[in-house]
Amino acid sequence: MMAAKAIRPAVLLNRAAYILPGKLRVNELTFEVPLDHSDPSKGNIRLFGRQVLKHDNPIVPRTASEEEEFYRKPFLVYLEGGPGFGNREPQNNSITQTALDKGYTLLLLDYRGTGLSTPINQPHLATLGGPKEQAEYLKHFRADSIVRDAEAVRLCLTETVDDTHKTWSIFGQSFGGFVALTYLSQFPQGLREVFLTGGLAPVKRTAEEVYKALCKRVIDRNEAYYSKYPEDVGRVRKVAQFLHQNPTKLPGGGDFTVERLLGIGLNLGMNGGIDLVHNTILQLASDIEQFGFITRAAGAALEGQIPFDTAPIYAILHEAIYNNGPGKASNWAAYRIGKGIAEFGSAPGLHWLLSVKDALNYQSQEQPLYFSGEMVYPFHFDCYPELKDMKETAELLAQEDEWPQLYDLDQLARNKVPVYAASYVEDMYVDADFARETARLVKGTKVFETNVLYHGAIRAKTEEVLGQLFKLREDTLD
Repeated sequence: MMAAKAIRPAVLLNRAAYILPGKLRVNELTFEVPLDHSDPSKGNIRLFGRQVLKHDNPIVPRTASEEEEFYRKPFLVYLEGGPGFGNREPQNNSITQTALDKGYTLLLLDYRGTGLSTPINQPHLATLGGPKEQAEYLKHFRADSIVRDAEAVRLCLTETVDDTHKTWSIFGQSFGGFVALTYLSQFPQGLREVFLTGGLAPVKRTAEEVYKALCKRVIDRNEAYYSKYPEDVGRVRKVAQFLHQNPTKLPGGGDFTVERLLGIGLNLGMNGGIDLVHNTILQLASDIEQFGFITRAAGAALEGQIPFDTAPIYAILHEAIYNNGPGKASNWAAYRIGKGIAEFGSAPGLHWLLSVKDALNYQSQEQPLYFSGEMVYPFHFDCYPELKDMKETAELLAQEDEWPQLYDLDQLARNKVPVYAASYVEDMYVDADFARETARLVKGTKVFETNVLYHGAIRAKTEEVLGQLFKLREDTLD
């Protein structure tokens, strides 16, 4: 069982209010919290968030007390996917309107290290010391620290409200669901209800188990891709062969390698992802045919698809999100699992993980090259500018086995906070079987499961997903 942890309220440094089109009243909030909540002497970091409310102009102006009552709504905190991403602006966030229509005050809080919350970047890491010091710093940017931040902000924002408004609701998309389950494990007393979309984390599973399952999902999506676009078997090989023979730089300065090309398979599990990958390959192949080189437009389009440079946490801490407690090092689990699958011939299309040269020159030219999925490999730290100087740090983190516990299975088993989840059978990022296992482990979880929506449905099919979630919350089961 995880020990209870006392959290001090965050310090509110600044609040600025604005009115945005779409009848949105936004308070931009800046907080200060400790880097290490258990040892404040290690210094502080900043958190940034946006508090979003409905705005209107009443015909008869409200009194001060009426105004206060009008804006006193229970909080719903949106937990973004990732790890490593800050929030979209409220007018561009898919849940904003529904949250406000349902009577919530929406809080878009950037996780530490993302967005405007002391974002992780290589030049700043370099000021902290060498790889050892950088790795030690980065260990404070997982979900266990994120939920302490959120709890500190809750204590700050609800300090003067009545007891019925002191708890808040949270909404976790993808990695945000992982954060939500850590929140349920550590601070359930702060929560009123939990919504999850594609975020039923594999709370009992190791990184190795996760990637064994996800590799199968990635292979399925590759087969679906080449079934829809069979001509791309030759196109992908042609582009890969060109990159192997012609060292190419991307507009942002990164090396455009075969491995980086095949990394765009990260998109295959999203709504429209297969078409996005096809259009990218079509543009690259067309450039090579017409000009004998890859144009800036094609390079820039590809560059923006994998966010390792702009969200380095996504790369450097990705496998660490599966390390639930001490004694568990990820040790490049995705790379080891992928190479094993390729070596034993169960997925020849992954042979490039063993040898790009062999995959291009000696395998049958009719054999498709498989794209990778949401996997981070050691060689990614050779071809992304923001990651190159983090390579030694990444190696230390991959070997690290002293991680804090993320989930308390005993607490989750006796959970009293309502949990409403949307889960996707064809999810390439969160294995559906493990999601079902987690739903059984967390007491009081209601699940809407579907095989006709994908991981990013909260953005692609917003009304459908939110309608089903709130139906779980508001309707009666017979």
